[in-house]
Amino acid sequence: MNLQLRFLGTGDARQVPVYGCTCRACERAQQRPILRRKPCSALLEMGDVKLMIDAGRTDLCERFAPGELQGIILTHYHMDHVMGLFQLRWGANLTIPVYGPDDPVGCDDLYKHPGILDFRPPFKPFETTVIGPLEVTALPLQHSKVTLGYVFRAGGKSLAYLTDTVGLPEDTLTWLRRYRPDALVLDCSMPPKPEPPRNHNDLNLALELARAIGAEQTYLTHIGHQLDDYWLEHPRLPEGVYVAWDDARVVP
Repeated sequence: MNLQLRFLGTGDARQVPVYGCTCRACERAQQRPILRRKPCSALLEMGDVKLMIDAGRTDLCERFAPGELQGIILTHYHMDHVMGLFQLRWGANLTIPVYGPDDPVGCDDLYKHPGILDFRPPFKPFETTVIGPLEVTALPLQHSKVTLGYVFRAGGKSLAYLTDTVGLPEDTLTWLRRYRPDALVLDCSMPPKPEPPRNHNDLNLALELARAIGAEQTYLTHIGHQLDDYWLEHPRLPEGVYVAWDDARVVP
């Protein structure tokens, strides 16, 4: 059974185009909808099994038929990664398992009023959980809220999904360098900055991490409009590193 990932969204919290912005990237995205970026999220597909990573899109009830999703895996509980759940939870006649980090606060009243969402016991760092045909290992990330990245394994292939993060905790980086996933999806929100980034990777830090982890293919996601504008004049990336776009697919 082949593992593949489809990007449902590759933008940061502001998305692209940014409301009211007239930069080149935002104007280009206004004119060409294919260049727009929705909230950062993805869909794992293995045969008939579909698991969504993060739920920031607000069109989930229209995009997925009842019963089409076998579960939702959350990286963290910031609004731009969970706001699609606030309508989805009021569905009927089904239950959707939701997996994620150990965050007692969650987001707003999702825990209090889960509706059809079945919040499962939180993942433990560096432990592996089996969900259908998929093995999932949770890895701590560095962000302003409790956040996990994941390594997914199925059919002899592996993919690491690491967003939102600024750099990586040493234990996580050591684990990834030893494991070396076939494919890597990595947070990269900003163009190169002269000062260290505070909450998300800039391009310099993302490329440094990509080199350290050594996956055969790396896809940059959680992209902001300033980075899209930067790429208009600096389009070259190292071999094996690619810019992710909404609806693009990754096959490890």
